[in-house]
Amino acid sequence: MTKKTWFITGASRGLGHIWARAALARGDRVAATARRPESLRSLVDAYGDDVLPLPLDVTDRAAATDAVQRAVDAFGHLDVVVNNAGYGLFGMVEETTEEQARAQLETNLFGPLWVTQAALPFLRARQSGHIVQVSSLGGLAAFPGLGLYNASKWALEGMSEALAQEVGPLGVRVTLVEPGPYGTDWSGASAVHTRPIAAYEPVREARRSGATARAPQNPQATADVILELVDADEPPLRLFLGTYPYPVVEAAYRQRLETWDAWRPLAAKA
Repeated sequence: MTKKTWFITGASRGLGHIWARAALARGDRVAATARRPESLRSLVDAYGDDVLPLPLDVTDRAAATDAVQRAVDAFGHLDVVVNNAGYGLFGMVEETTEEQARAQLETNLFGPLWVTQAALPFLRARQSGHIVQVSSLGGLAAFPGLGLYNASKWALEGMSEALAQEVGPLGVRVTLVEPGPYGTDWSGASAVHTRPIAAYEPVREARRSGATARAPQNPQATADVILELVDADEPPLRLFLGTYPYPVVEAAYRQRLETWDAWRPLAAKA
């Protein structure tokens, strides 16, 4: 297998760190970004010059452009761009402040946009490359208490589906990776929570009960899957991670189709 060069955002922990380590372990090179580059020390210690640690706040467009340029200057080119940096905003829509809403979109939507825009000129020049957008089950089905997180990932899905049609003829592939629940700190240290309104406590409690009954999967199991994905000659536009999303998304789409069909006579009057 040809040695690949990766650019991974949010590589200091979680899925981004696991995938960076998996790529490096098989001999690939990785430009790994994090808000605090010192958090990437374990990768540098283990893999030396095959790792380029870069500071990056993905909400800063100029910084994203600079980081991508530095990666190309160091490694010569990019093969795989993984937009992984992101976090969960937990709270009801009414509870969400303007600052929280804007910050969620700045990181989960505009961050991937800025990195993608920065990388595309280099990928187009070589007429090759693979952009992996880390979406979520929450990018396909919405859940109470995650409205703004859902909004950010649904927007990422729409942007990336259009992007795939734009850059496919130019030799660049796009995949939306849609993980189910994994045992990362997405709902822990990296999460942001709104100030609760008491009226929503029954909804919140029902959501907590459902989450408690759902055992998170081992995120290490995703490493080989991502390697196989980026090695595919014709990678898919969408890929679930794990089997948990299948029945959830199937039910959501079934309900949408049934609703549209039930209300077809009214729609026809418009």
